Formats: sequence, C-alpha cells, structure tokens
Amino acid sequence: MTVLILTCEQDVTADMVVARLDGTGVPVVRLDPADLPGGVALSGEYVHGTFRGHLSAGGRLVSMSALRSVWVRRPGVPATRVAEASAWLTEESTQAFYGMLRSTGARWMNHPDAARRARHKPWQLHLAQRSGLPVPATTITTFPQAARDFAERFPDLVVKPVSGAHPQEPPRAVPTSRVAPETDFSAVAFGPTLLQRRVAKRADIRLTCVGDRLFAARKPVGPDADPDEVDVRFAVSTAPWHPVETPPRIAASVHRYLQDAQLAYGAFDFAEDADGIWWFLECNQSGQFGFVEIETNQPIAGAVADWLSAPGPDPAISNGQLHFTECPG
Repeated sequence: MTVLILTCEQDVTADMVVARLDGTGVPVVRLDPADLPGGVALSGEYVHGTFRGHLSAGGRLVSMSALRSVWVRRPGVPATRVAEASAWLTEESTQAFYGMLRSTGARWMNHPDAARRARHKPWQLHLAQRSGLPVPATTITTFPQAARDFAERFPDLVVKPVSGAHPQEPPRAVPTSRVAPETDFSAVAFGPTLLQRRVAKRADIRLTCVGDRLFAARKPVGPDADPDEVDVRFAVSTAPWHPVETPPRIAASVHRYLQDAQLAYGAFDFAEDADGIWWFLECNQSGQFGFVEIETNQPIAGAVADWLSAPGPDPAISNGQLHFTECPG
C-alpha cells in the first residue's frame, strides 16, 4: 500500500517525512498537482459498480486502490504549469484529480473538504471558543464605527488578515501588526478587517498535533523585546524553541477542536501571558513543523510518517472519538 504526498517540489518539511518513510519500506509517491496534465497523468473508470484509477508521476504508475493514505501538504493548483493555462483547465483538472482521490478508501491528512473549512479564520475562532480554548476579544468588520467602538473597549489592539496570506504566487505572509492609538479606522469600510486584543505575551507556543500525538514547543519573549513585535514569524528574537508539556485543559480542548474540524493534523499557535494562560491565535491545518523539530528534537516528522504508514482506519480514532497522547521532548 502506497503513501501519496501532495506538495510542491521545494518542501523541506515533506522531505523530512519522506526520509522517515523510506526507512520503513513503505512505498511513497510524491507529486505536485500543478504538474497535471503533463508531468502528472491520471485515468479512472467507473464501470460495473466499481472504480479503478491510476496516477502516473516521475515515471511511476500507482493504482489509486493501492493508496494507503494521502498527505495534502502544500500542493500547487492543478494545470498551472501547462503552456496555455486557463481557469477552465484548472477547474477540469482539479475536479478530475481530487474527485478520483475522493473515490478511494485512502486516509487523509487532511481531507480537502475539512482543510478548506479549517482555513476560515472566523470559523477557527468560533470553534476554538466552542472547544473551550481561551480566545482574545476579536472583531471582524467593515463598519468603521464598530471598529472605533471596539477600540474604545480594548485600546491595545493588533490587526491581522482574515485569510492569513496574500494570494500571490508564491503566497506572501502578511504580518500581524499593532494598531496605533490614533487610528481612526475609516479604511475599514474598504474591506473586512480583523482586530484583536493584543496579548501581552511572555512566550509564543506552537502545539503540533499529529493524529493522537501532541508536541508543544515554547519560545520565550525577552524582557527587552519591542512590544510592537507581535508576530513571532517576523520578530528579531534569537531565543530557541524548547519542548514543554501541554496543560491538560488545553489538550482536552485541542482534542475537541480537531475532532469537530475533522482534522488529522493541526499546528496551533498560542500566546502565553504573564499568568501562564495559553491564548488561542490560530490553527494552521498544513502548518510547518520542520523548524520546531530541528530546535527541539521532537520526533514530529516520525509521527507524521507513522500516521501515514499505519494500515486501516485513522489510528487516532476509536469508536468515533479522537484520543491524544502527550509527547515528551
């Protein structure tokens, strides 16, 4: 049974998992849907009540019925590398490719439908609240007066994109920024704006969840850190990430979040305040983990490889319930 990895060519995080899988003897096919049609080819038949499909990539042919699991890591958009790209060809290729994969019995990390829902920041905030995770006061609005009223109630705010990244190729990260006290918010009328109470954090937390396994890492904020540097991705701090234990209440809430979201993988970002409270910021359903593993030596890539190579149903699910295990550093 084969593991199928869908990602771009230059993906160090995927490389780490492929290296683990190669050591187990489990067959692996890695491809980028952007190469369909061309470097990637497909064929499928729906005849006499059965489905038979095949994929070809890199000179290898694999039967879709022989797929053990599919890891949707960071795939490109189908049909974007053809000589004459078009929205029509992209839609046709997308429907053919993912429609056939949905016809298999393979396990997904993560299923495209669940992944699409999981990207919606407003839904993430709602799901986090429902799961019992602490969520900073947040508003998403196109009403300037609503933004002004919110700022009066919560004077120390940050602003961040609703969608997470600018839709250019390759995607460009848009940093979370602190809102200046004199902001009048008139520009809010020109597009949905997400404002959130700034957490005066003493550390950033990355909690990587792989099936039933949790890997928490902590990056402390220095006492002389610039309070305007609110986005850990763009901060100048050289403090390393260290493995930490996940508080039981957070673990239980994350358990519920992933179960409700139907995700097998999630990378949670939290801000830890002076009282030790982990405030939920977001959950990236395909977030990077390579940088955490390198600094903490947590075996995240191995956990992903184990999940992908495990036979049968999702090993994290028993009687319809997800079960999480705290992983020591």
